[in-house]
Amino acid sequence: MIRIFRHYISGIYLIVFLMELCVFAASFYCGDLLRDFNRNQLFYISDGIWIPSLVYALIILLSVTGMGLYQRTNSMGDVALLLRICTSFLFAWMILSLLFYVFPLLFPWRRIIAYALVVSLTGILSSRFLFFKFVDKQSLKRRIIVLGAGYRGNMIREFEKRNIQKPFRVIGYVRMGDEPIRIEAEQVLEVRTSLFEFVGDNDVDEIVIAPDDRRGGIKVDEILDCKMAGYEVLDLLTFFEREAGLLRVDSLQPSWLVFSDGFRLAGVAQIFKRWFDVLASVVLLIIAWPFILLTSLAILLESGWRAPVLYRQVRVGKNGSLFKVIKFRSMCTDAEKDGKAQWARANDDRITRVGRFIRKVRIDELPQLINVLKGEMSFVGPRPERPEFVEKFAETIPYYSERHRVKPGITGWAQLCYCYGSSYQDTIEKLQYDLYYIKNYSIFLDLLIILQTIEVVLWGRGV
Repeated sequence: MIRIFRHYISGIYLIVFLMELCVFAASFYCGDLLRDFNRNQLFYISDGIWIPSLVYALIILLSVTGMGLYQRTNSMGDVALLLRICTSFLFAWMILSLLFYVFPLLFPWRRIIAYALVVSLTGILSSRFLFFKFVDKQSLKRRIIVLGAGYRGNMIREFEKRNIQKPFRVIGYVRMGDEPIRIEAEQVLEVRTSLFEFVGDNDVDEIVIAPDDRRGGIKVDEILDCKMAGYEVLDLLTFFEREAGLLRVDSLQPSWLVFSDGFRLAGVAQIFKRWFDVLASVVLLIIAWPFILLTSLAILLESGWRAPVLYRQVRVGKNGSLFKVIKFRSMCTDAEKDGKAQWARANDDRITRVGRFIRKVRIDELPQLINVLKGEMSFVGPRPERPEFVEKFAETIPYYSERHRVKPGITGWAQLCYCYGSSYQDTIEKLQYDLYYIKNYSIFLDLLIILQTIEVVLWGRGV
């Protein structure tokens, strides 16, 4: 894993990203050669072509990233992968055609686009095939031993069982002290030599410290020997932060939060985030106004001309302040006629036909851009919750109030990483992702979340 602006990026997918960046940039040159070949002009490259080549490569990369093709948590099959690649190229072609035709003087090479897209599509399919078919995935994974075979060690075991691509392989768990063993017997290791000798003999890359009781069985001098020899040593919380993109609240300690890096959304970072929010909201409003108009009309046609189009509801914002979130109405007008706050449920009969569609494609969230422009919300951040629920959660869920250190958002890290939640346990799971976002905030992470939100909207994941 490589950390960029405090966010962990898969080293394998970073290599693929850089490799395909070169492929896409070279594709524009190849497109120029192919066009000239049809004109009987061999081996001639137009002057100044490097600028549109760079623009072309960046747009293709943004489109491919928006389809989730560089996410380490994807476990899609070959057909799904091919479908997403083709969809990303379709979007890229639309954007490139618009850009190159709107600015013909800056980009007079618009006739190259078709050739370049064919070369790029061939290139990305070849690179994916060659890299993932012929590279030994197991040899690329970090070899890990876990010091702990009890409750905390089993957290890693359960995570390892998840059906996602993981850049690590646990070779075994070491029991610490008298902790009860919760790991399968065949995975429990017996270290008969020093820890330093053991990790060397077993070609270990990393040691994760996860005992149930830190006072029992940990030999600090042996761990220090491994650390000084260059082996990676990290605690359970840092492991999950890096590999799962969350902070586990069941193991979180105030001291870890105090001494860890991050939580730097203040000063200049806050100013840049506000500028980013305003710019992103204005751009999206310009792009989405036809959908806003059509949605308003559809709601009126289904519910009648006197029915409200928008829905306002009190939510909790930054530092516990209250505001009214604005959304397209997706439920019947008497959804809470008894006056009690209710969670939306799977197959909720209160949702209208139009509402079911706009919730699926996230159009119901568009009016929240007004909240962003007013400064009540941010474009990216934890989702705002109702005060009735917040009061209950703050009393029973550790660190729940910390999610209100920043402005709530239209989209967020938790929405990308976890399915739609409608239970107490779902709230805990999403909180862990929200805390990761707050700790590791950067403009880079915001841009990454926005790009991956495109995938959520197009494929309906997490609805």
